[in-house]
Amino acid sequence: MTAPQPRRRRIGVYVCHCGGNISDYVDVGRVVEAVREEDDVVVAREAMFTCSEATQREIVEDIAAEELDGLVVASCSPKLHQTTFREVARRGGLNPYLYSQVNIREQCSWTHTDDRAGATEKAIRLVRAGIAKTRLSAPLEPLNVTTTRRALVVGGGVAGMRSAVALADVGIEVVLVEREDHLGGAVAGLGEMFPNQVRGDELAARLIAEIEQREAITVRTRSVLREKRGTYGNYEVAVETAGKVSRVAVGQIIVATGFVSYTPELGEYGYGMPGVVTLEEFDRLLAKSSGPLRAGGREVSSVAYLYCVGSRNEENPACSRYCCSAAVHASILAARRQPSLRQFHLHRDLRTYGRNELAFRESRRLGSLYLRFGDDDAPRISAEGEQVRVIVRDQLAAGEELALSVDLLVLVTGMRPRSNDELVNTLKLPVGRDGFFNEIHPKLRPVETIVDGVSICGACQGPKTAAEAVTSGLAAAAHAAAVLKRGVAELDPEVAIVRAEACSGCGECVSACPFAAIALLDGASPRARVDASACKGCGACVPVCPEDAIDLQGYRDVQLRAMITAMAGEVAP
Repeated sequence: MTAPQPRRRRIGVYVCHCGGNISDYVDVGRVVEAVREEDDVVVAREAMFTCSEATQREIVEDIAAEELDGLVVASCSPKLHQTTFREVARRGGLNPYLYSQVNIREQCSWTHTDDRAGATEKAIRLVRAGIAKTRLSAPLEPLNVTTTRRALVVGGGVAGMRSAVALADVGIEVVLVEREDHLGGAVAGLGEMFPNQVRGDELAARLIAEIEQREAITVRTRSVLREKRGTYGNYEVAVETAGKVSRVAVGQIIVATGFVSYTPELGEYGYGMPGVVTLEEFDRLLAKSSGPLRAGGREVSSVAYLYCVGSRNEENPACSRYCCSAAVHASILAARRQPSLRQFHLHRDLRTYGRNELAFRESRRLGSLYLRFGDDDAPRISAEGEQVRVIVRDQLAAGEELALSVDLLVLVTGMRPRSNDELVNTLKLPVGRDGFFNEIHPKLRPVETIVDGVSICGACQGPKTAAEAVTSGLAAAAHAAAVLKRGVAELDPEVAIVRAEACSGCGECVSACPFAAIALLDGASPRARVDASACKGCGACVPVCPEDAIDLQGYRDVQLRAMITAMAGEVAP
């Protein structure tokens, strides 16, 4: 008697033009034709934008009409639209883990812009690999865990305080931890801010008052986070306050640790000389007194602002975003106080984005002059009696060299990441090349990190204005509340699994796991066990197992081998 043959899969394949991002360098039509005859493929289509609502509807209709049990979308990075297409599969009645996304944009078209034929062949191979993986895929169900209805907010600046208030207002308990002996952060030291002319110290004071009115918020100043245990939705954290450690159960953690201002080296653009100050020091000078500006015991009649000090250089190539607008606003405050004040702005570029463009126009109306110097032609600074001499070659005046003698030179310094090594190690926070914390995606998931249950907001994830920091604080609170209010959180099921019959209990996987998600079960024959709620699916345990006893759900060894075989196959010319 002949053994029954396994049911053939019915897979739909959709290849995206991405508005030219892919199709300008890859022959999308040829890719579709090449994979249309692959085993188990019953639908193969191309689309200008597969993420568009129209194409999403078409995929949902195909799932029903063609009885699809597998889905492959060849488009951009899964970081961008994996969640989108999983939801499309779910809307069509298909298990979302029977869908695979193939990256033929970042991994193909954008990396082979000079070789259309080669890029097309590579795209065909990548899509074939995606089909091979999907052919061996199995339905998976999210892991549900009950959550602790309390949040920990680390950092008592405006972003952290606003997050805490928002969470308390929807019925979530909050523990707010601040390492200093007071709340407020950097904003508490600021005077009038653009565009609403709200004083920073008053804004901080209002938020502190809001916190004091809410019994759901527990504030711990002079405190630091020392330890995190447990799993997503049910963490136990150790908070040290004045030498005493207490443990708190929390379901979500929001990190809002802020930034530090760049401090120039002595001698850098004259820093350390009389009459040379940073923008932060100049702001304090404006905030602490009224009437004509005075510095060093004498009245100031002229000011020069030197932009991008400590930014956009070899050591720190990033732009600090906010400092152009901050310097322009400072010059407006100075001009309104002292209309006769002469002010010069020395810059390579100006980035007063959005509404801050209005401040730039206002500063010019009030008499500020803007001089642009070249990238490799920085101004030269020297002392000239009681004044500061600045020599600059102005590109806006045909490269003419100008000599300015000013009473005050303001070095426009930006934000730098705060040193948080202990916090990074405790929470496993992802850090970017610029030293700030990294979100999963700046547009689609702007406050979430790759660590489940840990969000970031404010200037700890990059330079921000006070308004932008508060906005991101609200976003982090909304994300945390969405999980905690439900009381149940869903975890990705693509986690490691151990075949107990093959495990020798050597413990290599325990040492390799960076998330402490694997332990050896006690007994005469110890075996490894994966805590699915702690596993992040990184796969670090799989290659170190000498018995090949560990697999990764959704990326099993048999699937990866099938992908490699499919990629290695011949591609017809």
